[in-house]
Amino acid sequence: MTAAFTRSIRHIHLLGIAGSAMSSLAGMLKERGYQVTGSDVNVYPPASTLLDSLGIGWNEGYRAENLKPAPDLAVIGNALSRGNPEVEYILDEKIPYGSMAQLIEEYFLPGKTSIVVAGTHGKTTTTAMLAWIFQVAGRRPDFLMGGVAPNFRDRSYGLGGGREFLIEGDEYDTAFFDKAPKFLHYHPDQLILTSLEFDHADIYPDLASIAVQFRRLVNLVPRRGRILCWGESAELESVVAKAFCPVETFGLTPQCDWSAGDVVWQGSATEFRVAYRGKQIARMRIPVPGRHNALDALAATALAYGSGVDCGSIAQALATFQSVRRRLEVKGEGGGVLVVEDFAHHPTAMGLTLEAARTRWPGRKVWAAVEPRSNTMRRKVFEQALPEALGLADAVLFGPVSRAQLLEEGERLSPEAIAQSIRARGRQARAFGSADEIAEHLASNANPGDLVLIMSNGSFDGLTFKLLERLQARAGVRV
Repeated sequence: MTAAFTRSIRHIHLLGIAGSAMSSLAGMLKERGYQVTGSDVNVYPPASTLLDSLGIGWNEGYRAENLKPAPDLAVIGNALSRGNPEVEYILDEKIPYGSMAQLIEEYFLPGKTSIVVAGTHGKTTTTAMLAWIFQVAGRRPDFLMGGVAPNFRDRSYGLGGGREFLIEGDEYDTAFFDKAPKFLHYHPDQLILTSLEFDHADIYPDLASIAVQFRRLVNLVPRRGRILCWGESAELESVVAKAFCPVETFGLTPQCDWSAGDVVWQGSATEFRVAYRGKQIARMRIPVPGRHNALDALAATALAYGSGVDCGSIAQALATFQSVRRRLEVKGEGGGVLVVEDFAHHPTAMGLTLEAARTRWPGRKVWAAVEPRSNTMRRKVFEQALPEALGLADAVLFGPVSRAQLLEEGERLSPEAIAQSIRARGRQARAFGSADEIAEHLASNANPGDLVLIMSNGSFDGLTFKLLERLQARAGVRV
């Protein structure tokens, strides 16, 4: 695609339109006046709700007929590959195509200050915090993130028309025809690096190979730019070592340039003092628990302050921040059992999420329901780390490995092996064959006052609804 070519485009068809980022892109294109269509499979909220609310037509399933009449441009999601009927038709008919990241690069970033948030954990929450800070400060940001933000009327994007474009930078590959990470298309003027751990075992063999891509991202930041880096990570310290722009660190220790001190955990809220190189800047309060959220808020504060946003606006925004959907999100209660969802799908994120849940709901028995769904969680990579990460749960219930048939047995995660390891540590743990079995077990065994924390980066085959239906039926409540 070229800038000259894009001017003649009116109809854009998105393959994989219900992905968290692609559905947002669909909304952005619709707001810009394009005719938008798309295709996907296994579509569920919030993507389906967003698309329907925007009046965007989409097809269930991939068929060549979905591309008739031919669109001016097809955008191919990174989950699609050769053999897909629509991909094959696009190639056969020479329909112009590109990736989601390319479209953002060429349609939305020109003329903007690009602020990119990258890292293994915390990207979505930090981006949401930043967007809300800039909004409260009157900066009318454009933004795109991988989760739904209640502060923005349950949208994951916004086109405010201001100078800045805030975007979550994903290290996953771009498309079957572009195996470089998406974030390399975003040309950051400012960059936040939240963390760096091994993930995406389907495309990266080890942590070192991921670090190479982060170094490439760092190398794109101009000399006039700035990098904010979590200062308590040796991996990130190495990644930014050869940056051409100023680098500032953030963390919970005073050795960092930006530090959060005197942290007070108060149930569903967190308070802390923000200091820059030892000098107090402000005190902040965020209505969400957890160390990870304090670090995300600190990073957002540091970037916003360095971009000229006053402390009053930052404090006001953080105090009214409503988190992101599926981050310790209360989904309902039945028979006194509280049901909460979280997007956590990496051992580190699971451990931090459980820690935050303990802080927010102290004294409750915690049942952790875990779906091995992501391309890394489905593999044996984390079999040693998961028992320790889940140690704060009183009982752990594993669902079946998603798409298990696509992995060799020797490569596939064994939920039963992890459950055995957890039981050896003195905790309850079981592996189940379906979400229905987990729902039945919890409906029979969870007691009033208990907390069920459902952790998955997908739908977990509707476990949340199935469980609430059974719990409320048990309590005699009409669903």
